[in-house]
Amino acid sequence: MQTKELTVCNIGLFVEEPKHFWMGELNGLLQKFPSLEYPHKQEFYMLLFIEHAMGELIIDDQKIRLDDAKVIIIKPRCVSSIDINRQAKGTMICFTEDFFSLRYNNNILHEFTFLQSGSKPYIRLCDEQHVHFEVLNTLLLEEFTVQKKGTEKVLRSFLNIIMCELERIFRPFEVEKVRSLRQDKIHQFEALIERYYAIKKMPSGYAELLHISPNYLNKICREETGQTAGDLIRRRITIEAQRFLHHTNLSVNEIANKLGFENLSYFITFFKKQTGDTPEQFRKENN
Repeated sequence: MQTKELTVCNIGLFVEEPKHFWMGELNGLLQKFPSLEYPHKQEFYMLLFIEHAMGELIIDDQKIRLDDAKVIIIKPRCVSSIDINRQAKGTMICFTEDFFSLRYNNNILHEFTFLQSGSKPYIRLCDEQHVHFEVLNTLLLEEFTVQKKGTEKVLRSFLNIIMCELERIFRPFEVEKVRSLRQDKIHQFEALIERYYAIKKMPSGYAELLHISPNYLNKICREETGQTAGDLIRRRITIEAQRFLHHTNLSVNEIANKLGFENLSYFITFFKKQTGDTPEQFRKENN
């Protein structure tokens, strides 16, 4: 279903207060929250622990089959839609970056490789792992439901344990490394791109915000990601353009304006250079 604008959801979709953490069971999910069935953006992280389900979840046009023993990760600002059976068994955890960072360092979420850009959006669980997370999620749900004194601190602690356990499964053989200053800069750069991609399209603007030279920014991007700083900026702009073209009926000119292109022909040239198709061709092939 295409709309003029994509719906943007926050945790207020599930509960009025608090608006930074929510969790619940998967059974009857779409009956309770029907808007999740249609393409939308979220301003929070979502972890779906699937015990058993039927259906399909789409994240930025990547289709993920819902079956057994799987964790699906939906990151903020991705476009997603869920088709899930009413009798599905499992747990859904939703939280904002601010909720997690209130106790831990501001950039700590970026240390989890399964949350990083380009990472596979799901993790398969063996029987033993599935049982382990079932125990953790039961304790987390009990704490969330009861709401005792200090509940938020306990929720953060349980959530951190769950995230660390997922990281161990996602990257089982990697020895923990001390994060370098360069990696910190890359994470800061990616966060700034997420915030300013429609306004700042040149690496120099980001280098200024990071208090480093454009040449140094480009150097660390190449060494840490294999791409230039400009490549990372252009990739983010292209992803957003593709989302608009696929999920909305905005005109190409309206999309160009939203992405900060004053000249329509420049946007068309930019998009074709990045994807090999014009915006209209991409829309026709993907709708």
